[in-house]
Amino acid sequence: MKFQKWNIGSPQEQDVALLRSAGYPYLLSTVLAARGITSPEDAAEFLDRERHLTISPMRMRDMNKAVSRIQRAISDGETIAVFGDYDVDGITSTVLLLDYLKSCGAHCLRYIPRRIEDGYGLSKDAIQGLHDQGASLMITVDCGITGNEEVDFANSLGMDVVVTDHHECKEALPNAVAVVDPHRPDCPYPFKHLAGVGVALKLVLALGGENREDALFARYCTLAAIGTVADVMRMEGENRTIVSCGLEALPHTDFVGVHALLKEAGLLGKPITSIQIGFVLSPRINAAGRMGAADLAADLLETDDPARAEELARELCDLNRERQAVEQAICADAIDQIQKLRSEERSALVLSSEDWHQGVVGIVASRLSEKYSCPSFMIHLKDGTGKGSCRSYGGFNLFAALESCSDLLDGYGGHELAAGFTIPEGNIDAFRQRMNRYVRSAMDGVLPVSSLELDAAIACPGEVTLDQVEQLSLLEPYGAGNPRPAFALLGATVDAIQSVGQGRHLKFRLSKGTCRFDAIFFSVTEQECGVTAGSRVDAAFYLQANTFRGNTTLQLQLIDIRPSLVPSRHEAADLELLDRLMTGGPVTAQETARLGASRDQFGACWRVLERHLRQGKAEEDTLPYLRRLAAQSGGSESFLRTALALQVFRERGLISMTVQGDRTILCLNTTQGKVDLFACPYLSRLRDDPTDRNRGDQA
Repeated sequence: MKFQKWNIGSPQEQDVALLRSAGYPYLLSTVLAARGITSPEDAAEFLDRERHLTISPMRMRDMNKAVSRIQRAISDGETIAVFGDYDVDGITSTVLLLDYLKSCGAHCLRYIPRRIEDGYGLSKDAIQGLHDQGASLMITVDCGITGNEEVDFANSLGMDVVVTDHHECKEALPNAVAVVDPHRPDCPYPFKHLAGVGVALKLVLALGGENREDALFARYCTLAAIGTVADVMRMEGENRTIVSCGLEALPHTDFVGVHALLKEAGLLGKPITSIQIGFVLSPRINAAGRMGAADLAADLLETDDPARAEELARELCDLNRERQAVEQAICADAIDQIQKLRSEERSALVLSSEDWHQGVVGIVASRLSEKYSCPSFMIHLKDGTGKGSCRSYGGFNLFAALESCSDLLDGYGGHELAAGFTIPEGNIDAFRQRMNRYVRSAMDGVLPVSSLELDAAIACPGEVTLDQVEQLSLLEPYGAGNPRPAFALLGATVDAIQSVGQGRHLKFRLSKGTCRFDAIFFSVTEQECGVTAGSRVDAAFYLQANTFRGNTTLQLQLIDIRPSLVPSRHEAADLELLDRLMTGGPVTAQETARLGASRDQFGACWRVLERHLRQGKAEEDTLPYLRRLAAQSGGSESFLRTALALQVFRERGLISMTVQGDRTILCLNTTQGKVDLFACPYLSRLRDDPTDRNRGDQA
């Protein structure tokens, strides 16, 4: 089980029925209702996709100043430098703006920092270099909003600066000719969630004027879509328009580098959704920045030579494979370090090595935070100094945590969920101890657990068809605020399970009633999975169409699988019978016989339970634990009698048992001497029945 907690939505039946009566399919109606869209009118409005950006770019503060200065630079033949960032948003922003400026005949320079050598954002050395090459105007994209000192330095050289960004502002803005950022406190622009490439797109639309907006949007929406999805921006408002139009335009985009990358990634000619952008295209572009070669990705997107594009696309995919190998090696090393940490050092994972690649540690920190449900701090060491990347978990405020340890750090920056820092190597042990104490204190001793958000449990498995899955695409594009629909199938049976892909993945055959489903669980082995054929399970999954040798079938792409927390019909009947016994309800002679347990059965159950609890308090999922305990105890009617035994042990004071939702907390109690089990009132009822022959059993 990957996630400790599943949060399964519970859409109201009447809401789903109302949407279905309006013609919306079952699965689509279920997801809409689960997300609070409960009327046909609201559904129609949500599913409608704008074809144009309807908010004028001139509503952004300083956009008029930016347009005026840039147009003057173009008219006067000035050299214009575009200063970007090394992630996907920054690279697409840079290429988009450069392409437009060059189409206007401008002489342009491009600068994208090298992640390791230069670090994030503006730098005086880079600005000096651009000035030395003749740049008199610098336009920033996806960066610059906090570069006050660097903008002042540019001004001192006689270089004007136009800042375009989408990040949060400091109290004092840079002293630039124009500062275009929807997050400016005084910016009236109503949509605040544009990516950096979205702001760059708006700048281009403003430069082109109203008459050219449609043509320019058609040319650049694909680049803007890639950057918006990659930067995990909220998928609503103008972002939804940008991405939906960009996806539609992707197969016939004018940018030959995009076609080359699609071909090299095996996506050419296939339907492309936000999922492919997020998990196939974006990692390849991002790999360039992580491995210190962001210019390679920019060259690919800029080139108009198909042969050159194919060559660069191959290099980029090779670089991504190298990044994956480096990431896997770092992750394995980090996990080995974690296993050697003391328990009090696992509230916050602080890890370091001289062998780790600085550009990759951030993504490994993200994986570790998800795997271990806690904040992670990965530190690359060189010459006695550590450069760290950290990722949050469970809403923990990283920036405040780093601030509390500022005396141990040479510097730090970032925000609540992701940040970076510099630390002397000699301070790492003290930093680890203090950060772990801080996390425990901030969380009041209750550390977050890994949680999975699911739209709904499938109530009608028979209605889950390929056509229904295709209708879910009306919800596209997916992203923050509009995630890919995820479902649960509760109380299913594993009919078959086998390893595929050289043992790296698992293929399942699941059934629920008369319905059968094929499922794939990527990057999970049988040992990690923990379920076997015949197991009763709950499955969490995405739905997808799987095409193999020309045949398309429905497939569940598993997100997680666990022993079922939903009782079977027989288990539910057993638990209801036990409840009647404990509450004094009617119990028939036949039921009394089923409940009656021999001394050996009680003893077998006690030995298994005691062996387990000798290791300390146990917190378990109730039904899976009962099944496991029953299987280990053996005997006929094992589930029912194991459930009875636990209640008897609890009532007799042998154990403490607290039920919290689907979880049960168990611990052994200290007792003196023998305990008469059959003094328990539950067993007294059975002993008084003439069918029961057990007397005086003790533990």
